[in-house]
Amino acid sequence: MPVDMDPDDDEEIAPRRRRYDPPRQPWYRPAGKLGRVLLASGILLALGAGVTGVLAMKNLLERDGRFRIAGTANIQATGFSQVSRADILPIFGEDIGKNIFFIHLSERRKQLEQIPWIEKATVMRILPDQIRVSVVERKPIAFVREGQQIELVDADGVVLTMSPEAMTQHHYSFPVVTGIDPRDPAASRKTRMAVYRRLIDELDSTGQHLSRQISEIDLTDPEDARVLMEDDPTLLHFGDEQFLARYQRYKAHIAEWRQQYPQLSAIDLRYDSQVVLKMAPGSSAATMAVNTGEGGTVTDAAATATSADAGKPSPTTPADAAAKAIRPVHTTSPERNTRPEHQTVPQRKAQPRHATKPKAKSAGEREKERREAARKDALLRKQRIGVTNANRQGQ
Repeated sequence: MPVDMDPDDDEEIAPRRRRYDPPRQPWYRPAGKLGRVLLASGILLALGAGVTGVLAMKNLLERDGRFRIAGTANIQATGFSQVSRADILPIFGEDIGKNIFFIHLSERRKQLEQIPWIEKATVMRILPDQIRVSVVERKPIAFVREGQQIELVDADGVVLTMSPEAMTQHHYSFPVVTGIDPRDPAASRKTRMAVYRRLIDELDSTGQHLSRQISEIDLTDPEDARVLMEDDPTLLHFGDEQFLARYQRYKAHIAEWRQQYPQLSAIDLRYDSQVVLKMAPGSSAATMAVNTGEGGTVTDAAATATSADAGKPSPTTPADAAAKAIRPVHTTSPERNTRPEHQTVPQRKAQPRHATKPKAKSAGEREKERREAARKDALLRKQRIGVTNANRQGQ
């Protein structure tokens, strides 16, 4: 006997069956082989159409006369002051008549930056047929002497050429720098100019523009800036640090040194508590080491020769005399008592009754004296070599 089914019961069973049906595949992952073949064909067709369109566009741009550089008028230039259009046009000479998309902008930028006055260059395409060049020029910060000529130099040590008439129009007022050779490596020239900039910045840090008193700076040795002032022919050794403090020490004592040593020709200011004074050739004392105390007094420390011994023959060589010129001054140790030749030397040094026992030095003071002695030894060796070379040349 057939069983009657309620239509509502079929509607309730159908959703339950769909719940357990297998999931459908996404369109990009067809289940059948035919579907995968059709999908791959469509992708290849789309890629082919894209490549064809790109090539067609490129061919159109290359052949289109609207994108060609017709002449020098299509090259725009901005930011030029010392460099003219005539200086840069030869770089773009081979691009005249060429399609704008075939110009190598990076190569042109490097060629522009080879011009000494150009520090940074930017080259851009301006559609349809324009090239725009924008440059940043170098700024001179000093004069530089090359043989008998005076040129300009920037912070990187790049020598800049300018006519004397143009220098007069710009009213440049810089010290003259020596020791900068354009043939030296760029890093070496930049290091020397960094010393120059620190010196100028420290002297001008007080707002008094003390650097205006400088006439010439020799940077041959970047560790020793040798300076000539406008109102003083004395050569000053400033080293490579503490420029302001050393300048102030020089200004505080130069009048006294000039009065005491009329033949003074050079001053070495690189030491903390002493300076080395070098006399002009032919003077009775070639080199003097003097102590600059807190009170500003100057004390004789050593000399190569005295006026009393000037007429006596010396058994030592000039190199030995120069070696004795610079000796550290030990102000805290008591002086040795002079004794007759027949007197024996006691084990303990005799001291004046009024002399007080020297205070024990701290580790910092001993280290400072050790460094000072090392620096004097180095200077002593340089002087020995200089005197020996001078003797050989004289022979």
